[in-house]
Amino acid sequence: MTNNNRINLLGCPIDNFTMHETLDIIENIIEKREITQHVVINTAKLVYMQKNKLLKQSILDSKIINPDGQAIVWASKVLGNSLPERVAGFDLMNNLVDLSVRKGYKIFFFGATEDVICRIVRVYKQKYQNLRIVGYRNGYYIEEKEFDIVNQIKQCEPDILFVAISSPMKEIFLNKYKYFMKIPFIMGVGGSFDIVAGKTKRAPKWIQNIGFEWLFRLIQEPKRMWKRYLITNTIFIWLVFKELIKKYAKKLQ
Repeated sequence: MTNNNRINLLGCPIDNFTMHETLDIIENIIEKREITQHVVINTAKLVYMQKNKLLKQSILDSKIINPDGQAIVWASKVLGNSLPERVAGFDLMNNLVDLSVRKGYKIFFFGATEDVICRIVRVYKQKYQNLRIVGYRNGYYIEEKEFDIVNQIKQCEPDILFVAISSPMKEIFLNKYKYFMKIPFIMGVGGSFDIVAGKTKRAPKWIQNIGFEWLFRLIQEPKRMWKRYLITNTIFIWLVFKELIKKYAKKLQ
């Protein structure tokens, strides 16, 4: 699968897909059994990949790269390569669960705490009686056990793997083992498990639309998130500003 309309934003390739287009592509990937890593890009991830080579390579190796944050869409417009819309990881995950019910796809959930992972399985099973969950596991383990977990996931033969462990760990993990696991579609979903389980709340739609979902999350988890958002948002704004100056300088030459 190639996308000739893939744009480049601050050194990061991003696919020019809508949510509907993304879902159609993923359905086609699963039907054809193509091994595909998916990643969503927000301001923090874009900033971290500037210095983290393994994270950057994991992103570059992904066949589908969606803009998760509204700020990414805004930046693409400011810099002249406008993306059509935000394709949020949480929304994509829920749409894929719904698609899996209709198509009979098998899902494995990996990540979060034991309490959260058990709760999301209960939530989805109550909502979708025919959902085929072939396995689940919390995201806490020692390094020596990593391959055992990978093998466990592989033996379950899911069509979709959702991974909710922190960045850049999840992107690197998926890139490292995707060809061994041979799962058609694998995706990191960040804090989505916590939202489904009711541990944290999703920002209202109007807050998402004005690009302040990060602030809503910061209010809920200030000790954990304040440093990340303060530093990465500031660096992101600076990177966009520098790129904008560079573009205007070229026009004046």
